[in-house]
This record gives sequence, structure tokens and C-alpha cells, in this order.
Amino acid sequence: MRKIALKDIAEHFNVSVSTVSKAINDSHEVSRDLKTKIRAYAKENNYRPNKIALSLLNKKTKTIGVVVPNILNYFFTQVFSGIEKIATEKGFNLLSCISDESYDKEVRTLEFLGAGTVDGLIISMAEETQFKNDLSHFKDLLGMQIPLVMFDRVSEDICCDKVVVDDFEAGYKTTNYFLNTACKTIAVVSAIDHSSVGRLRVEGYRKALEEAHIDYDDKLVVRVGKKDDLDLLMSFLLNYKSIDGIMAMDEITAVEVMKIVKSRGYRVPEDIAVIGFTNGKLSKYVSPALTSVSQHGTYIGETAAKILIERIEASSPSEAYTTKVIKTSLIVRDSTKKLT
Repeated sequence: MRKIALKDIAEHFNVSVSTVSKAINDSHEVSRDLKTKIRAYAKENNYRPNKIALSLLNKKTKTIGVVVPNILNYFFTQVFSGIEKIATEKGFNLLSCISDESYDKEVRTLEFLGAGTVDGLIISMAEETQFKNDLSHFKDLLGMQIPLVMFDRVSEDICCDKVVVDDFEAGYKTTNYFLNTACKTIAVVSAIDHSSVGRLRVEGYRKALEEAHIDYDDKLVVRVGKKDDLDLLMSFLLNYKSIDGIMAMDEITAVEVMKIVKSRGYRVPEDIAVIGFTNGKLSKYVSPALTSVSQHGTYIGETAAKILIERIEASSPSEAYTTKVIKTSLIVRDSTKKLT
């Protein structure tokens, strides 16, 4: 069956396309009798509104773009879940993209999404973008007056709404937990060293050591690149000093670290305690279960989506941007000793 359009309905009733549109949208400008006939005819003939045409007419797509740097990281999966929940409640669709930590891919993605594809954007910056600190593509986006919310990995140089984790405090509190459970030599394993969140967590770690009168040793901070062999780097670390605590900056790295440590004959947590970031599924089901820093990703996603949709639907633009800071929680399981 040929798809019926507004024009076909208008010709059938010998009225204008505008009158048909108003009737279907239950406008008071069309008489009740004509409105009832038009709507019944449209239903009988399986009329479906053209959403693309409507979006061009209304200058709204009812679509939000979401850009995350790494979908394998369970934290970003949690954030996306929170965004999706609020978007669905508010009648918005999502267009999700992955930058894969690449500056070039992030630039291309923002060019695509900024070309009238979406009403607004929620993004966590790629690690390579933060390292290069070239933010021209974000400034171009703001120049087009497209609402933007940054989360987790953000830039102070971009004026927009932000939802961030208190990563400094997270690194500080996690290090103190190690110290309070009698760990003396605490290492850090980071696969996100070039990102703002990775740097802030290490700063928190350094602050906790300083307060405990323990000298910071940069050789205890293992920086893992994409092409690096974690097994080899862990060998160097374990041969360097007698380690009794390891803080891993993401869940997958934490699980891999614990596997390597156990394969070397160390007991977890008796010999080496391990804490990972992101309280995901892996953390619960590895053995021993992994003590984790929960960043409350779902709540971050919900908060970011609410802020963005309020911006999109605002009758007049506001210059008062907001930054929401989310505190972390430590979920204690079997990979660390208990507080005494």
C-alpha cells in the first residue's frame, strides 16, 4: 500500500495541507466535524507523520547526541543507561557515538552531530583530546548555539554545563583506605594517565601519602598505554619493591592486575590488596570479589540528561551554566583487608 501523505488527505477533502495538519494535531482552529472526518480518514489509510519533515518544520529533532570515549568501560555503559532513562521519559531519542579515545574521530563525530542532526549533546572527552588540548571543535559547536553538557572528562576552557566526579577526593579516600588497613607501599596502575580524571586521582593519592608522611615515588605509578604489555609492566613493578596495595584506575585493568598478581603466587588481599574504579559486573564476580570505587554512573547520566533537556526546552537561553559534582562511594569486598 502506498504511504499516504498530508497532501493526499488535503486533496480528498478539498482543503489545504495546513488545515489537515491542524486537524490531525487536534487544533481548535478546525471544526469538530471536519476534524473528526480527517482524523478517521487518516487512521483508515494508515497515515504516519514524517518525523524528518516535522523536525525541519519545528526546527527540533527530539534527538540527543551522546559521545563516549570507550564503551568497554562499564562506567560509560552506566552513564548511557541513565541518559536513556531520562530521554525516554521526556520523549527524546538518542544517537550514540564512540570516539575510541581518538581526537580525530571526536572531531568528525561533532561535525556530524552539529550539522542539524541533534538538538543537543552530552559528551565525555577523548583522552587524546585532553592530551592535545585542542578544543576548537567544541568552540565551533558552541558557536552554533547547540546546547552541550560535558561529563566526567571535561575542560574548564569550554563554557557549558558539566557533571563531574570528585576524582581528587576519590583518589585521596581510596589511598587512605589502604593506609588504614595497614598497607604501606601503595602502587597505582593507570590506563587513563592522559585524562583529567586519571591525573586528579593521582593527585589525591599523592595528597594522602603526603599527609601520612610517605614520600611519593613515581616508579610506583604504572602508566599503561594502548600498545603496552601490562604483564611486563607489572613484572617491573613487583620486582621493584614489596607492594602491599594496588589502586587500578578502571575495572578491566583492576581485574587484569589481580589475575597477574595471583599468577605470581601472591595472595589477595593477604599479601597485596587491590581496589579498582567503577563498580561493574566484573567486580562482583571475580575471585576474590573486587573492592571498587563507585562513581554512580547511572545517576551521572540522569543528571546530565535532565540538564541538557532543560536547556533544549528553555524558552529563552540562560548564561548561568552549572557544574554538578558527584561524590564517589567505596564498595568494600574481599580484595582488601577490613578496617580494624
